[in-house]
Amino acid sequence: MSAAHLSADQARFNMIEQQIRPWEVLDARVLALLDSVKRDQFVSAGHTSLAYADLELPLLPHGSANQVMLAPKVQARLVQDLALQQTDRVLEIGTGSGYTTALLASLAQHVTSLELHPNLANIARGRLSLAGVTNVDVRHADATADQFAACRQGAPWDAIVVNGSLAEVPAALLDLLADGGRLFAITGDLPMMRATLITRTGPGQFSTRQPWDTVAPRLQGFTEPSRFSF
Repeated sequence: MSAAHLSADQARFNMIEQQIRPWEVLDARVLALLDSVKRDQFVSAGHTSLAYADLELPLLPHGSANQVMLAPKVQARLVQDLALQQTDRVLEIGTGSGYTTALLASLAQHVTSLELHPNLANIARGRLSLAGVTNVDVRHADATADQFAACRQGAPWDAIVVNGSLAEVPAALLDLLADGGRLFAITGDLPMMRATLITRTGPGQFSTRQPWDTVAPRLQGFTEPSRFSF
């Protein structure tokens, strides 16, 4: 085994023990996934050495500051909070690097992942294929276009994941949840945002939890609500 491989193994171990567990990620299934799904296989060129650091990483070597791979502890905590089952069908908005996609797919029956940028969609498909993840359909699509038409294909969903921050969750997305379905998003405005988990409890009925604080770049394509009042 090469020194570089040993270094990646040690870095992955350190990530789990020093970043993930202190963030109250204690689900044995999720911890095992973080060890088996190699995060360094999903980072952009030139960032492999930072794959296990407590950082947001650019999705492309010279990409926008708003196009980032979320920090490992955020990805791990959102996957844990969704409590996915093997029968769940998941909609992911914002494929990004494909790493969160791989984690979700390892726990669910199938993941449909929508990515606004065609180059990112193509890269993610390649990474997921190399990692042996087959129960994923990565689509190049604007999730918000035509009143969330791309999101409606395949609905209702057992889980919806929004990989980025929103000012607020659109009601149109909540309508796409199956009974008992969960939606995860990071909501609010700087300097503090909240991890938001919304569960459909019945027709037109939802319960909301905001169990932890974090910040994340805005997900492109979603409109900001009007701040004007009269």
